[in-house]
Amino acid sequence: MSDETKVTSQYGAEQIQVLEGLEAVRKRPGMYIGSTSTSGLHHLVYEIVDNSIDEALAGYCKHITVTINKGNSITVTDDGRGIPVDIQAQTGKPALEVVFTVLHAGGKFGGGGYKVSGGLHGVGASVVNALSEWLIARVHKNGNIYEMRFSRGGITQEMRIVGKTDKTGTEVTFQPDPEMFDDVIYSYEVLHERMREEAFLNAGLSITITDDREDEVRSETMCYEGGIREFASWSNRNKTVIHDDVVYMQGSKGDASAEIAIQYNDGYNEFMLSFANDVRTPEGGMHETGFKTALTRVLNNYGVKTGIIKGDDKVSGEDCREGITAIISVKLTDAQFEGQTKAKLGNAYIRTLVDQVVNDQLATYFEEHPATAKVILEKAMMANRAREAARKARENARRKTGLESGGMPEKLKDCNEKDPSLCEIYIVEGDSAAGSAIGGRDSRFQAILAMWGKMLNVEKARADKVYGNDKLNPLILALGGGIGEDFDLEKLRYHKIIIMSDADVDGAHIRTLLLTFFFRYMRPLIENGFVYSAVPPLYKLKRGKTERVAYSDEERDRISAELRGESNAKVEIQRYKGLGEMNKEELWETTMDPERRTLRRITLEDAARADEVFTILMGEQVEPRKEWIERNAKYAINIDI
Repeated sequence: MSDETKVTSQYGAEQIQVLEGLEAVRKRPGMYIGSTSTSGLHHLVYEIVDNSIDEALAGYCKHITVTINKGNSITVTDDGRGIPVDIQAQTGKPALEVVFTVLHAGGKFGGGGYKVSGGLHGVGASVVNALSEWLIARVHKNGNIYEMRFSRGGITQEMRIVGKTDKTGTEVTFQPDPEMFDDVIYSYEVLHERMREEAFLNAGLSITITDDREDEVRSETMCYEGGIREFASWSNRNKTVIHDDVVYMQGSKGDASAEIAIQYNDGYNEFMLSFANDVRTPEGGMHETGFKTALTRVLNNYGVKTGIIKGDDKVSGEDCREGITAIISVKLTDAQFEGQTKAKLGNAYIRTLVDQVVNDQLATYFEEHPATAKVILEKAMMANRAREAARKARENARRKTGLESGGMPEKLKDCNEKDPSLCEIYIVEGDSAAGSAIGGRDSRFQAILAMWGKMLNVEKARADKVYGNDKLNPLILALGGGIGEDFDLEKLRYHKIIIMSDADVDGAHIRTLLLTFFFRYMRPLIENGFVYSAVPPLYKLKRGKTERVAYSDEERDRISAELRGESNAKVEIQRYKGLGEMNKEELWETTMDPERRTLRRITLEDAARADEVFTILMGEQVEPRKEWIERNAKYAINIDI
């Protein structure tokens, strides 16, 4: 971190501003961390890490550690200045106590503590404390180690000195409260991905992630001197790039700065990650808008200037972004996020800054690297021609399948309800399973679409090959929302789209193909939580006239023991080979009845991870897929796609 980014060498209680109390957090945790699901659980870690990242952004922190301890508590340490421990004027209490017990208390509200900040509007530490069964904060500062202890937001030990030190920094250990969360088991993989992201975004910052829960400790230290340049090349590591160097651009105006890294691969999909003050903005915002506008302008201007583009044969924004990997990172003092969980950046002036940086620096880069400019522009023009072919294919598909007349595919057995928010559609592979589903469904609100055979792997196909495909067209037609750039959520006919496939390798393959299609061509379905995977039972257990079903080997063993009882009676156990083996009553009772079924919602909490998995499993390159299978084979029985 350069000295220029430092705001003040003194970080004391006068920089801590108090705005309001903490009482609402435990009543409405979702307002502060998004949800009480596993995403909210992991969000607690991000909030504490964000505070350490803020110290790094200010130029004081070089190393952060995140440890998952035995028992699933979390410890986060940094070597920053340490949270202030002197008396905070507004409250007359130690600043450390205020930071952890008062909502909207922090060095991020005009007190001069930070120039830019990624913390959740400054509420991070107190929210984590409120939602923790217990929390211990230790601060290394002034030659002393200061310690405070808390439980569910309340103080259990006042601040006291517990030792001497020659270091500075903060250490926070907390145990998430099982009363507040659906699950309190942390995922090393999820935290690892997020910490790697933070290391990429802060060039030179070292972050160590460790999992101490197993006998074989997992740990990795990540530090990327190349910053987002390395992020772009890492994101393309399983893809074939069409130019070796990563194009890097950066600039600033006043307190705001922007940096952008791009590299194209030979695929057909756009992969863009944007960040504001190191916080992912999955719904984009002004920084993405500025980037997209400038990229399209520069490519068209270069094409016209060099004669590669003739007449009115311009390339669209979508053409320009085919096969792009783009990382956009902006830093600003007054970040305005839409929504509590910061999905979208709203500052208009940042659009102008990013537009200007890309417009000037990408144009200069193209002048200095004509070979790279030509290969990028030629890819955009190929995309333009394919888009025109896709438009014609789409029109042909409409004529062939009755899209314009509103006709429905013959494999669809529709429901009676017309309100999409009340309707659900089961996508079922095979006529046998579809027959049971049709017979067992509640036709008032449940529709059934039968699929047959292996569908097209869209990861290896351009859009013009997708339109008119005989396996995909009935699905596109039944859902009603269109596809690709024409997709319209308002026209969607069902708000629950449930993939129901067998619990075997073939079923997993079909599920993956469908999810790949939704991910690439109907992503708003997943982003809005409309896609689910049904969970059919694996076993039927029978003792006399008593029948039960089990969804896992563990549940099978438990139910079997219950049915046997003390008399050790005989229990018949049947392993379902597929959905087609179930009669309509069994399928309804176990997999389709809203009162008894289990559904897994498909989410895109980590777009980078999802993109990587789809690319590895469904892409052209064999070696990454082989490595992934070898690495994950031991988990195969528990994979949840």
